[in-house]
Amino acid sequence: MTKYFNKDVFYYFRRVLTNPIDSFYEIRHREKGSVPLAFITIFIFSICFTLNRIFAGFIVNLTDPRSVNGVSDLTRVLLLFFLFGVGNWSITCLMQGEGRFKDILTVTGYAMIPLILTYIPAIIVSNVLGENEEVFYSIILGIGFAWSGVLIVLGIMTVHNYTIMKTIVTLVLTFVAMIVVIFIALLLSDVLNQVYGLFYGIYSELTLRA
Repeated sequence: MTKYFNKDVFYYFRRVLTNPIDSFYEIRHREKGSVPLAFITIFIFSICFTLNRIFAGFIVNLTDPRSVNGVSDLTRVLLLFFLFGVGNWSITCLMQGEGRFKDILTVTGYAMIPLILTYIPAIIVSNVLGENEEVFYSIILGIGFAWSGVLIVLGIMTVHNYTIMKTIVTLVLTFVAMIVVIFIALLLSDVLNQVYGLFYGIYSELTLRA
């Protein structure tokens, strides 16, 4: 347990915000990262995302709070987290990437820290905004998304030892791979439902005849 939650791990967890390239290098080459800590970060991010959908001011929030399901939000966030990791790992394996699957998960999880730090202030601000002041809420969240986006780019670039251009190309291909996986999963789900319907229909017919 101390391997995943020691002083060094938390030091680089914080250092990612101020010195991302060196921190991600240490995570990749000196085992200073923690996959469990990355998962905890994703879990906290999911909670912040759900809280924003529930408690953000009505001026900026078009979601009915009664329709929000925290478990569903967490499931979707975890699926996207895994899907991004699998997609990036599969693409970078074909493009001489040096990062391991756990490195991708770690840097992606750590990259969510700025969003966690900006969601709560955004929720608070959204509840004191007047009409036509939504821009302040958007600026706060925009900073979080931009900061996290930069950390993801720098993290993927560092763990795979890529140039910035190759990293961007890799990320574009990663999102393409994610879309392909989602499409195949939906197609497979539809085929399985049809097969189930066919066999269930045969079973029902045989039962009625008997």
